Amino acid sequence: MNAPRLQLSGITKAYPGVVANSEVSLTVLPGQIHAVLGENGAGKSTLMKIIYGSVKPDAGQMAFNGQLTHIRNPNEARALGISMVFQHFNLFDTITVAENVWLGLDKSISLQEVTDGIQEKAARYGLDIDPARPVHTLGVGEMQRVEIIRALLTNPQLLILDEPTSVLTPQAVEKLFVVLRQLASEGCSILYISHKLHEIRALCTACTVLRGGKVTGVCNPAQETNASLSRLMIGSEPPKLVHNPRTPGELRLEVQGLSLPRDEQFGVDLHSMDLQVRAGEVVGIAGVSGNGQKELLYALSGEDCRAPAGSIRMGAHDVSALHPGARRKLGLHFVPEERLGRGAVPTLSLAQNLLLTRNDAIAAPRFLGGWLKLDVLEAQAQRIIERFGVKANGPGAAARSLSGGNLQKFIVGREIDAQPSLFIVSQPTWGVDVGAAAQIRSAILALRDAGCAVLVVSEEIEELFEVCDRLHVIAHGRLSPSVAAAQTTLEKVGEWMSGLWSAA
Repeated sequence: MNAPRLQLSGITKAYPGVVANSEVSLTVLPGQIHAVLGENGAGKSTLMKIIYGSVKPDAGQMAFNGQLTHIRNPNEARALGISMVFQHFNLFDTITVAENVWLGLDKSISLQEVTDGIQEKAARYGLDIDPARPVHTLGVGEMQRVEIIRALLTNPQLLILDEPTSVLTPQAVEKLFVVLRQLASEGCSILYISHKLHEIRALCTACTVLRGGKVTGVCNPAQETNASLSRLMIGSEPPKLVHNPRTPGELRLEVQGLSLPRDEQFGVDLHSMDLQVRAGEVVGIAGVSGNGQKELLYALSGEDCRAPAGSIRMGAHDVSALHPGARRKLGLHFVPEERLGRGAVPTLSLAQNLLLTRNDAIAAPRFLGGWLKLDVLEAQAQRIIERFGVKANGPGAAARSLSGGNLQKFIVGREIDAQPSLFIVSQPTWGVDVGAAAQIRSAILALRDAGCAVLVVSEEIEELFEVCDRLHVIAHGRLSPSVAAAQTTLEKVGEWMSGLWSAA
């Protein structure tokens, strides 16, 4: 028999205050699509970084193609035939897509050859991207395409994918699955991390489950149900969402004829957008990344104040030219799609990160003689940690020390805790495990039931159907008419994401 493509034995890694991996063993066969499943903070990403050479284990052995190996850095991993697509992207904002991809490849390859390779892979696998675009102009979904293409260009023997479909449309997911199955049939092994249980069951032939940094089970996911996989992962099934019927109240957000020219070369022009969100309802916006979501959210949050007078109103107030702080005073709280950098400052503690968007007397106490009441601030952060089940080493933990899902829970909790009258959230459960996703969605519905107006922008259509009362679709900088979520289908919304609603 052929040797396993990858074999881990007794892998252990500890950080101050937490053991990320404890004596983890894992075997991946050639041509196998192997899932690694676990809740946020279970140690999945740390384990993948150890395999890829970006983190050094404290103990344990790793064999690749039957040979014991010690991978000291990602360059050595790539030389062996291991590639990885990270959940948090490793891209330089100020250079182009092609230049970013080129950085990780053999320098004997010219930039033009890399550009041609990107275009070939993009066309072959349906991962549309322009090699000449600067990365800072890309949306999250587009950045993910860059990472996937970069990994595929190395022709890997082992491909590690950390939440690869979190911001892809159902159609794009199906295309990606075709690619992954083809790679597996050619002998490439795939380690697949995802919180989408139905994807794991449809795609993977083996699954290792982690809980608290330890292996708690190995199974064939095709023989499991979503419920049984959930029990293996978190010890129970996530609670069912309760979506109570409700009559919407007063108008909290009104967008009328909003047109905005792009403010950067690769941006998207917004065309005559109309949108209303009322108290006590959740309105969703679906769409493929890069179709104007970023530009619309910048205009709504106040980061872009170029909107024509009267085009954006909160209740009786024309907020078109107001900056984010002024809109927060009117009750708007906002969760951006980028967690680190916009949603939180990586090096600041969770308590200090409250100061970014909270100006109420409890969350951000007034300066007293130039001093902050840090004990009050830390107590507020601790309350959010406990309320939303955030796994962190206390209010003093740096934002960058949290797993992606736990940081998302804290950021969403920070804004919900402010009791907004208008709540706008982008990609609310990107990279979040099933239990935490259910908790965030329940919190959104609780806000709605308490009379808050909620706008959710997401590329996960199933999520929008779970929480929304009405849906819009955004494509090519235009917004479709709204449709009641109960009166449409996932397939119809998927069609509209190509801009096909005019005929309908």
